[in-house]
Amino acid sequence: MADSKIYLNVPFAQKDEAKALGARWDAIEKKWFAPADKDIALFARWQAEAGAAASPRSKATPAKIGSSPKKANAGVKTHAAAKDFVAYNGDTPPWE
Repeated sequence: MADSKIYLNVPFAQKDEAKALGARWDAIEKKWFAPADKDIALFARWQAEAGAAASPRSKATPAKIGSSPKKANAGVKTHAAAKDFVAYNGDTPPWE
């Protein structure tokens, strides 16, 4: 795990300071990180209390299963013609 990244909580106003110390920007995660070859003590003020080494995207929340369609469609107005709706399957247009 020599190539591990320690993600940092760097406010936008302090990004230049972190960069000057050697922090790098991870464009995929959209977070600053301390490279493995840098002294982590330099970045102590931007380290998260828990899980600083983990990727923020690795903490994905599970999908909600069995959510109520009534709740999911709350505020969505249906038109009277919605009952006659034909979904387009990509093969032939429904009007032909």
